[in-house]
Amino acid sequence: MTLPASPGDGFLRTDQLVKRFDAVAAVDDVSLSIHKGEIFALLGSSGCGKSTLLRMLAGLEKPTSGAVILDGVDIASFPPYERPINMMFQSYALFPHLNIWDNIAFGLKREGMPKAQIQTRVEEMLKLVQLEAFAKRKPHQLSGGQQQRVALARSLAKKPQLLLLDEPLGALDKKLHERTQFELVNILESVGVTCVMVTHDQEEAMAMASRIAVMSHGRVLQVGTPKEIYEHPNCRFVADFIGNVTLMEGVLTVDEADHCEVTTEYGVVNIGHGISGTQGMSVAIAVRPEKIHISKTRPAVKVNLFRGKVREIAYFGSYNTFIVEMHGSGSGSEGMGQTVKIMETNTTRHETSAVSRITWDDLVFSGGMTRRPWC
Repeated sequence: MTLPASPGDGFLRTDQLVKRFDAVAAVDDVSLSIHKGEIFALLGSSGCGKSTLLRMLAGLEKPTSGAVILDGVDIASFPPYERPINMMFQSYALFPHLNIWDNIAFGLKREGMPKAQIQTRVEEMLKLVQLEAFAKRKPHQLSGGQQQRVALARSLAKKPQLLLLDEPLGALDKKLHERTQFELVNILESVGVTCVMVTHDQEEAMAMASRIAVMSHGRVLQVGTPKEIYEHPNCRFVADFIGNVTLMEGVLTVDEADHCEVTTEYGVVNIGHGISGTQGMSVAIAVRPEKIHISKTRPAVKVNLFRGKVREIAYFGSYNTFIVEMHGSGSGSEGMGQTVKIMETNTTRHETSAVSRITWDDLVFSGGMTRRPWC
């Protein structure tokens, strides 16, 4: 069924999509709009419904209700083989008995494409993923990153309108993972295919996707660019799930158009904008670790200055991480206050930080505050 398009419609849309297994809603009323040529990530922890949503897009699961609309056509009832969609699995699913050339050509042969066109198309794909010299090798003779590129070439060979990636880099080690994610983005952008990827890896989603949908318990909590998701989370779950964050509980005591103040156990936090809340309401403040400065000497700033004791210091090469125990009214000499994680960039080869584990140190909170109250 072809549906009328509106100016705001995306190339791929889900409309109130639901998938139930018995009484459990694995995907619960999900409506998304994905633009043509976009790399869109479904991000969430295990069991959040992202893989079930991807399988419904592929036709491997039938929706309980709702629509899947691709280029104006509702394909929710179409079987997988009638959808102009290809899916690349985490395991790559390469045929071990076929060489790389034949792996890429497999789907084209099954479609009955003429030999001359298959030859041209496979050569184009090998050149795209820079594996021309490996065409006669078997999959086990390639590295993990090379196998991933073969699987991508096979997925793109049929020129799908939509490419689905299920944990595309999950089988790679950390260093190869970081290098391959940029190669993958460059390939996808050069082809111009619309792509939806599933991942539980926050850094992978942030590095590869133009927009991200954060999912939890079958529902989409927030959709936005990586910067929007990181800097302006719309709820406590998204703030806590994306990256590292310290959540400080407090009470809203001042709320003006240009600033507000939240009184916490550890002092008053000043935020450079209002939140249109009610004085006395309970709120949480989210602070990112890279946006906290630490010093043994008292800075000249007048606001957002707190004291704490450095409990742990970890060296990670490019940065140091400090775990600091806050000093507040509720943490006596024997009690433990809230801990804060702080990241400090190492800009030289030599030790420059004067902060140690043995003294109470001033902490300067700057930026990283929430734009809305989370009760």
